[in-house]
Amino acid sequence: MPEGDSIRRAATRLHTVLAGRVLTRSDLRVPRFATADLTGRVTLDVTPRGKHLLTRFEGGLTLHSHLRMDGAWHVFASGEKWRGGPAHEIRAVLGTADHTAVGYRLPVLELIRTAEEDRVVGHLGPDLLGPDWDPDLAAANLVATPERALGEALLDQRNLAGIGNIYKAELCFLAQVTPWTPVGALPESTLPRLAAAAHRLLSANIGDRSGHRNTTGSRRPGQDLFVYGRAHRPCLRCGTPVREAPQDGRPTYWCPRCQRGPTP
Repeated sequence: MPEGDSIRRAATRLHTVLAGRVLTRSDLRVPRFATADLTGRVTLDVTPRGKHLLTRFEGGLTLHSHLRMDGAWHVFASGEKWRGGPAHEIRAVLGTADHTAVGYRLPVLELIRTAEEDRVVGHLGPDLLGPDWDPDLAAANLVATPERALGEALLDQRNLAGIGNIYKAELCFLAQVTPWTPVGALPESTLPRLAAAAHRLLSANIGDRSGHRNTTGSRRPGQDLFVYGRAHRPCLRCGTPVREAPQDGRPTYWCPRCQRGPTP
C-alpha cells in the first residue's frame, strides 16, 4: 500500500497539470458515477489527506480516491500513449487541453460534495505531511489504547495519517522495540520521539520521485532501509539476521538483537 510520501507526490503531480485548468474530458468508470460529467469545470486543487486524494472542482464537488494496494494515477501529455495497465483497469479519466490524468485500478472512487469531505477523511488523525500535523496529538492517540501492539497502532490512520508497512517496520527499529510491543509498555518519552521521527522520515523522502525510500542515511546500495524487506539478511547495525513474521496480515520485519519486546 502506498505510504503518505507517495500520496503527496501523486497529489503534487496531479495538481501541477490539473489545477486552474478547465476539464475537456471527464470519464468516471464506476457504475455509481458513470453518468457524472465534470467536463467544463475548473479543477481547483488536488489535496492529499493521509493516504487519500481529494480532487476539488468548481461548483463544490470533490473526487475522492484511495489507491490501497494496486491503484495508481498516471499523467500523460496530450497525444501521448497511456501506459499503466489494460484499458479495462481504468477507473477515471480527467483531461485538459494539455494533459490527461488516468486512474488505474482505483478501489475507492467517489464524487462527493466538497462540504462533505469530512465524511470520508474526518476520521483521520493528524497528517504527518499536512498543515494539521500535531506530534502531541499523534502521541496521545497512540497511547489511548495502551494494550495495542505498536505496529498495529502506527498503521491505524485514526491515530496519525500516512504511515504504511515500510515506515512501521523502520520506526519500530529506530525505537528499538518489536512491533508486537504493547504501546503502554513503552517509556513515556518514546511516543513523542517516534512521532517526530515519523514526520522527519516521510518529509525527507517526499522529493524522491522514483519512490525509492531511505531511512538509514546510507548511500551504499542495499542499505537504504534498516529492516524492511531484509528477512534473513544481516541487520545493518549489529549483523544479526533480520526476521520476518506476519502482523495483522502484513509481512513485518525486526532485528531480534536490536529490538526488545514480544515476538510471535
